[in-house]
Amino acid sequence: MNPEIPLSTSTSPVAQPSRQYAAPIAGQSGHIAIDQIRIAFGTGKQSFLAVENFSLEIEPGEFVCLIGPSGCGKSTVLNSIAGFITPTQGTVSVDNRQIDGPGGDRGMVFQQPSLFPWKTVLGNVAHGPLMAGKSKAVAHGIAQDFLEMVGLANFKKHYPMMLSGGMQQRVAIARALANSPQVLLMDEPFGALDAQTRFMMQENLLKLWQDLKTTVVFVTHDIDEAIFLADRVVVMSANPGRILKDISIPLPRPRAIEILLDQKFATLKKDCFDLIRQESLLAFEQQKIGT
Repeated sequence: MNPEIPLSTSTSPVAQPSRQYAAPIAGQSGHIAIDQIRIAFGTGKQSFLAVENFSLEIEPGEFVCLIGPSGCGKSTVLNSIAGFITPTQGTVSVDNRQIDGPGGDRGMVFQQPSLFPWKTVLGNVAHGPLMAGKSKAVAHGIAQDFLEMVGLANFKKHYPMMLSGGMQQRVAIARALANSPQVLLMDEPFGALDAQTRFMMQENLLKLWQDLKTTVVFVTHDIDEAIFLADRVVVMSANPGRILKDISIPLPRPRAIEILLDQKFATLKKDCFDLIRQESLLAFEQQKIGT
């Protein structure tokens, strides 16, 4: 197992490759509109209402985190944007196009990297561009650029099993970005990492985002992580998931991990914590009544 390789520090920026292929995604693309969606699973007595009366608008280039008590529907909302789940009612659209399934305009990063074990790091990242019809030379050029951006260009010939968990997740992020998605969807991507690696990944995700300016929707249970990363933190209620509060994060950018010690950060954290604790207690009481 290779040791975790730090990406870079403020004196050595992440995104300094030649960038022949990896151009910024910014512009007017990446606008998300969720309009009064309701998501239910099953029928009759076996039905389960996961999300109800959920509306949210995310501007191009925004970084939005979804948080809430366990089982509140955060991942369900994310999967509806990805096109993996079709709402029972309401609509989800990206750039005024209603979503009717997965698409290359949306990249997804899961908690587990889910890399192809038989492909090299370069092969994993180049896979999407190749499937999109790019030539091998262009696909490898794209992959090389994004591997430079996540600090793993020197590991392009390695296989996933030869990398640490944090390095594998960086490959997964590079793979998602290699298709130049307008929207990057992330479902607790750092949840399985140790604390130090997680901090490093958070800082460097922000550097990637600031460089590429893609829209990011990020699901997490970690309040610190949400506040540190986001422009806005959307707090969801206990099941069924609704929006309790949409909190703007006025902390300056660029952000370093030391901002967790700032009093403004502590105040925002308390607001989120109180909301989620109240909802968690409510959910616990409802579960007791239901048993």
